Amino acid sequence: MLYREAGDFKTSYRADQQTFPIKSERFLFWTFIAFAFFIVPLLINDYWEKSVLIPFLVWSMAALGLNILVGYCGQVSLGTGGFMAVGAYASYKLMTAFPELNILIVIVFSGGVTAAVGMIFGLPSLRIKGFYLAVATLAAQFFLVWVFNKFPWFYNYSASGQITAPERLMFGVPVTGPGAPPWATYLVALTVVFVFAWIARNLTRGRLGRQWMAIRDMDIAAEIIGVEPLRAKLSAFAVSSFYVGIAGAMYFTIWFGAVEPTEAFGINQSFRALFMVIIGGLGSILGSFLGAGFIVLLPVLLKNVLVGLWGWPTDIAAHLELVIVGGLIMFFLIVEPHGFAQLWRTTKEKLRLWPFPH
Repeated sequence: MLYREAGDFKTSYRADQQTFPIKSERFLFWTFIAFAFFIVPLLINDYWEKSVLIPFLVWSMAALGLNILVGYCGQVSLGTGGFMAVGAYASYKLMTAFPELNILIVIVFSGGVTAAVGMIFGLPSLRIKGFYLAVATLAAQFFLVWVFNKFPWFYNYSASGQITAPERLMFGVPVTGPGAPPWATYLVALTVVFVFAWIARNLTRGRLGRQWMAIRDMDIAAEIIGVEPLRAKLSAFAVSSFYVGIAGAMYFTIWFGAVEPTEAFGINQSFRALFMVIIGGLGSILGSFLGAGFIVLLPVLLKNVLVGLWGWPTDIAAHLELVIVGGLIMFFLIVEPHGFAQLWRTTKEKLRLWPFPH
């Protein structure tokens, strides 16, 4: 039977604490990963790449980074769009300054630059929290976008103020630029997201993750038992900004290829990432992916149904799409405030006990 523990014995503490303790769950996970890596690239086309898969992967990375800060450490942030802009512009400067640099190194280094910036804007968290910290990070959002618009050095003195990703190759195949095949950009994005999601999972289960959660639950009690607030909060800002910076770099290099900061990284992007975390589930790696899938894929589904299938006018469908998405967000927040991740946990518990009453 599916999802059963009968005969699945644990002989060590390490085996009992693994991410997927049940054998059937491990089998389903690795089957899904194999399908994503080996089957999807054979089926993908331009529409699925630019409208479905790449947006989902990029926003999953952004939601994952924000969830580390908000869900695991309890530090409210409204500066996600600004930190994504840092990652995008850092990747642009690296690609233009070092033409031979591998795109994966560019993406990771861009995350490192964003982590340093995030630590600077995380300093107020040592004295303020809650609504006041949200306002401080909101100020960071506007400040960063203003900087990238104000100083021409960031966009190499381009007359339009827009940055464009140069073409980069991996194993002789372009992965950025207009000539990049869909399967190549998809595999690069999927590899980055898979590796760093695995790292995030282990971070949150380790000593650092326990410190973040102690600060989230009660910072005074955490300090009393030996958790250093300075280290815990700044490390959360650094790791979160690192992931968001990688999302911004992928947003620019792999997804769009050309961006302008005010339009691409405005305050709407910060709220969008926050909605993903809240709907998916605070303090959950899986919840970051579920929330990103809901916010990114539901509008695509509605557009295909309302416009493509039913033939509605585009403007009416766009407004109705906002109404439906907003209504569903409120519905899920009321019915299950802990997000889709909690629904999945409840479903798994019922499967483990079925057919016996829960």
